[in-house]
Amino acid sequence: MHKNKATLIGLIAILLWSSIVGLIRGVSESFGAVGGAALIYSVASVFLVCSVGMTKVREFSRAYLIWGSLLFVAYELCLALSIGYARTSRQAIEVGMVNYLWPTLTMVAAIIFNQQRSNALIFPGFALSMAGIGWILGGEQGFDLPGMWANLQDNPLSYGLALAGTLIWAAYCTVTARMANGKNGVTLFFMLVALVLWAKYLLVDGGGTLNFNLRSTIYLALAAGAMGFGYAAWNVGILHGNVTILAGASYFIPVLSAALAAAFLRTPLSQAFWQGAAMVCAGSVLCWLATQSVKKPTVQGKSNCQ
Repeated sequence: MHKNKATLIGLIAILLWSSIVGLIRGVSESFGAVGGAALIYSVASVFLVCSVGMTKVREFSRAYLIWGSLLFVAYELCLALSIGYARTSRQAIEVGMVNYLWPTLTMVAAIIFNQQRSNALIFPGFALSMAGIGWILGGEQGFDLPGMWANLQDNPLSYGLALAGTLIWAAYCTVTARMANGKNGVTLFFMLVALVLWAKYLLVDGGGTLNFNLRSTIYLALAAGAMGFGYAAWNVGILHGNVTILAGASYFIPVLSAALAAAFLRTPLSQAFWQGAAMVCAGSVLCWLATQSVKKPTVQGKSNCQ
């Protein structure tokens, strides 16, 4: 495949991932947090089978299958349910921004546990990312501790799940980097996520009727497509495209995600929110630059952690 074409496909993956927060929220408003997430991952699994293919389990080590499955499923559950359980569209977007701490935390985890070389830029990068989240959660006033605390108390479950998911993804990338041996288990992992969500929906939440209509079906197809084809497109990009371009573009997902979610959900966002989103992006970029003492660039996209 031509390098420029592969790079474009990788950039499309970034666009697809950036739409996930708004689309998951749209699906959850129609089908509920758990039912909606179960539908998304079920349909996305079908898309992955068609685009990436079935996972060849025999090629994977037992350690990767166990730890990869547990951590991947846990992360995706935290991501989908944190957005689905949000009380308002604005809160769903804020929760999505907490999730985008994962590039920064993944870099920090790689430095601590995988001996990734870095320089002093990692410290201001980490601080700037964390301050950006504080700026977002503080509301209209920017960084405001009482306002931030009140915001978190309004829905500790959603914000807690988002933070837990971020930490879990950093652990996933760190732990499985040594176990995957270049293999990709995303199709199998998506199927497992769907099974767990359906089990929770039917056995814990009591099931119920899923009300399909034109709007909800469109949102479901778009969300599942963004999930499934996003992973497939990213794999093409990092294998055959310009890794440096994709690396730089991926760190601007928080701003793009917020813009798309605001458009999908018709939710205006304050100037303080955009300032915080920009800080999260800048912090991630600084953390990435801190690791560039190595010859091969590190790309913290979701699929390359597999």
